[in-house]
Amino acid sequence: MLMWRGLLSLLILILIWQVLVMAFHLPVYILPSPYEVLQALIVHASLIMANAIPTVVETLTGLLLGILLGAIIALALAQVVIIRYWLLPIIIAGQAIPTFAIAPLLVLWFGYGMTSKIITVMLMLFFPVASAFYEGLTRTKSEWLDMAKIMQGKNYLVLWHLRIPHALPNLAVGIKVATALAPIGAVISEWVGASKGLGFLMLNASARLEIPLMFACIAVITLFSLSLYGIVNKVLATTIKW
Repeated sequence: MLMWRGLLSLLILILIWQVLVMAFHLPVYILPSPYEVLQALIVHASLIMANAIPTVVETLTGLLLGILLGAIIALALAQVVIIRYWLLPIIIAGQAIPTFAIAPLLVLWFGYGMTSKIITVMLMLFFPVASAFYEGLTRTKSEWLDMAKIMQGKNYLVLWHLRIPHALPNLAVGIKVATALAPIGAVISEWVGASKGLGFLMLNASARLEIPLMFACIAVITLFSLSLYGIVNKVLATTIKW
């Protein structure tokens, strides 16, 4: 039902878009019609596909590394007091720095290849995962922890059997937020400096006033983002019991 409502909403938006273009006689360099975007998608299909592959690789790799880094940081913060005392303020302060400010430095340090893009995505995504997972780890029921203490449970066993399972729903929330942001991180990093990718193709299309091609890239990114989110959401729903 949710999928059908989404498709219906999308069709209504496309219809409103077409009516606006026709009613105001908007030129193609201001706002192309949905039909012109579809034509650009078909004509430039091979070009878009060639540039979509690096964006997908950067997104998926950066997402996986971001989840891994976020989970490790959350565990370290929850288990080691001195790390929590010194690292937590630095992590929070680091989130005040916009990604656009860091991305050029990463390109300077790691070059125009995929490495700088993957690191940008990872740095952008680790915080939602770390924040949500850490919150879950610190909210284990005190009665359970007291019972484990009475039974002289070792710390690593309490972590493995009590705190991590209790925090899994929070981890799932963090992963879903990170998944929604992942393609944005890849595209932003390609805007800063790249020789391929959908972000790079969008910039080139904009410079040449090929606005339908630019909109076609946006459509592909949107489709990829929705598909990725849907797959991750399904996997989390079947593996983690809420």
